[in-house]
Amino acid sequence: MLPSRIDVIGWRATRLFRQAGMLFCLAMVATFVGCAGGNAQVSEPPIPSGAPLSEKGAATGGPSWKAKFETTKGDFVVEVHPDWAPIGAARFEELVTSGYYDGNKFFRVVPGFMVQWGMHGDPATNAKWQDNGIDDEPVKQSNRRGLITFAKRGIPNSRTTQLFVNYGNNGNLDGMGFAPFGEVIEGMDVVDAINAEYGESPDQMAIRAEGNKYLEDQFPRLDGIIRATKMTDEAPAAAEPTSGADADAGATP
Repeated sequence: MLPSRIDVIGWRATRLFRQAGMLFCLAMVATFVGCAGGNAQVSEPPIPSGAPLSEKGAATGGPSWKAKFETTKGDFVVEVHPDWAPIGAARFEELVTSGYYDGNKFFRVVPGFMVQWGMHGDPATNAKWQDNGIDDEPVKQSNRRGLITFAKRGIPNSRTTQLFVNYGNNGNLDGMGFAPFGEVIEGMDVVDAINAEYGESPDQMAIRAEGNKYLEDQFPRLDGIIRATKMTDEAPAAAEPTSGADADAGATP
């Protein structure tokens, strides 16, 4: 399907903003949509004005669980809290367990602000997910350092696959509906070390069209995800027998 007039205008506007040296899109709905390339999921959460949401205690809910990200910089672990944002947590689990994040590149890295990923290396896979949004939900935790959140456009129910981890305390995102669902509990030093030399230069329209081929050709030193997996509790090791008699009991040839 050919891009709409709005898509073309949004793409051109984004290019002009970047050429002018703007690091962030303006916090307006029209600009927000333009940065996302029309129907694409937004990947440009702005730094809006306004007071941050006060941090709230999470309500009692489902059990937390962990996801491990093996990356080209090392490993980090995210603890997911379904009671913070159950819809986002469920979508994240679906994406992790399906292997969606394997091979993703960290295509937007802004020191002091955030690191973002979630566009698949295969354009056909991206196309399947780009309009598969999930419902919005209340923001129960502030976007403080180390918390992980879905990116979204400035329209309702537009979260799909893209994520970001907050490098700083970005509480001003709270009022725009960016709802954290988990936090980095191990390896935040790895997240901090992700290559930021390309900043916001990768073009999302090009990623949609060409996937990782575009990123690898134009931004060869981008860091990326090797594998993302849901962690399971390890069973405790069996106690060693303390005597010969105990050792023989239950032994098999």
